[in-house]
Amino acid sequence: MTLLSGRLRFPFYAAGAVSAAVFIYFLWIVLGPGPMHFVGGKRVPIGTYGAGDPTGVPEVLSRAPLIERGRYLARAADCEACHTSKDGVPYSGGRAFVLPFGTLYSTNLTPDPETGIGRYTNTDFLKVLHRGIGLGGKRLYPAMPYASYTYMSDADALAIKAYLFTLQPIRMEGPQTNLKFPFNQRWLMGIWAFIFNPDKRFEPNAQRDAQWNRGAYLAEAMAHCGECHTPRNLLQALNNRAKFSGTAQAGWRAYNITPDRASGLGDWSDADIANYLITGHADGHGTAAGPMGEAVDDSFKYLTQADAAAIVAYLRSVPAVATRDLPRPKTRVAPSSAEEGVAGNVSPLGKAVYAGACASCHGWSGVSPVMAVATLTGVRAVNDPTAINVAQVIISGALGHNGVDTANMPAFGDAYSDEEIASVANYVTARFGARTSALTAENVAKLRASD
Repeated sequence: MTLLSGRLRFPFYAAGAVSAAVFIYFLWIVLGPGPMHFVGGKRVPIGTYGAGDPTGVPEVLSRAPLIERGRYLARAADCEACHTSKDGVPYSGGRAFVLPFGTLYSTNLTPDPETGIGRYTNTDFLKVLHRGIGLGGKRLYPAMPYASYTYMSDADALAIKAYLFTLQPIRMEGPQTNLKFPFNQRWLMGIWAFIFNPDKRFEPNAQRDAQWNRGAYLAEAMAHCGECHTPRNLLQALNNRAKFSGTAQAGWRAYNITPDRASGLGDWSDADIANYLITGHADGHGTAAGPMGEAVDDSFKYLTQADAAAIVAYLRSVPAVATRDLPRPKTRVAPSSAEEGVAGNVSPLGKAVYAGACASCHGWSGVSPVMAVATLTGVRAVNDPTAINVAQVIISGALGHNGVDTANMPAFGDAYSDEEIASVANYVTARFGARTSALTAENVAKLRASD
């Protein structure tokens, strides 16, 4: 009877152990570090920081009118990219965000009183940016990065509002958010915000200099770099234990921007990173496309050189984290002959597509005979064994950016089938990358659907 009782009790012991493990894991998520905890040091109120105020606009704009300052800050916060639909009026909203559990649409930020923010008071606007609460207490999903914007100063937030209120009001009621249960229960976002939104304004680190603190403010409170480049935990909050180590976003891959030499920015010079931010290109590393291309065009290209340098200084201080599936980019130039240079089992279809559509600009060696921005040697995307971004650029194309050649990479999504795009993407990684990808037609179909 004792043995039988022991057997009966065992499932209860097992259930208790599982419950304890789940609880411990939940605590591990909830008690994760904040975005700037990695550096340690003492945080102090801005008024007591001896090196000046790291918030606001750069010195060159310090005496500019409020609206001009607000425009600079709105661009630094990258508001336009998310709040503009494809071919839509800037800031009028309606952009779709396709998620595994449904689709979200961005809101109208023009001052239209019915469909935009025309009725927002200063208090209402601060509540949205800092706490994710809209008019009438409507809870916002964290696709709106209020857990990052919460660090933005009140003065900067209100300067942005002042600028937005100068825009032409656009009456534009966006599509309704369509999420599966239980994600369609907005009240749950109140619990999420209670756990993961600190609802605190930026405080300088007393042990760091003015440039670092300016970079921290720009990268965290304004540009919200972690929202794309930091992986998320099971509750969709940023996992800052792997800060800036890269993740998939909106059908594209946001790459590792830590100082890791193999998979991050460790082999980039400070000038390379700053140039990439402002012009969208860095020789030997690649050209921005997709969401990062939008960030350059709508945000980073408007930063002053000093602000770009401050972001670089901050990125250099983040702990290096290796992304295991990303090899160090291959910098050796491929053979110039079309008959050489590819190892492994690659479909002849990929080579045929490359010969017909790609070789004239990108060359067989990977060094473009036409323009530096078309060189593939050393580019992270062609050294990514998932080939996600390579396929996306083939499907959607890529625009030229500020300060570099204005020629565009045309979109081939309508010209080639899923199989052809998968084959040529695999050929490109095999010829110019460190590791061959194995993209399939099914993968490409999913990438098309994610756009």
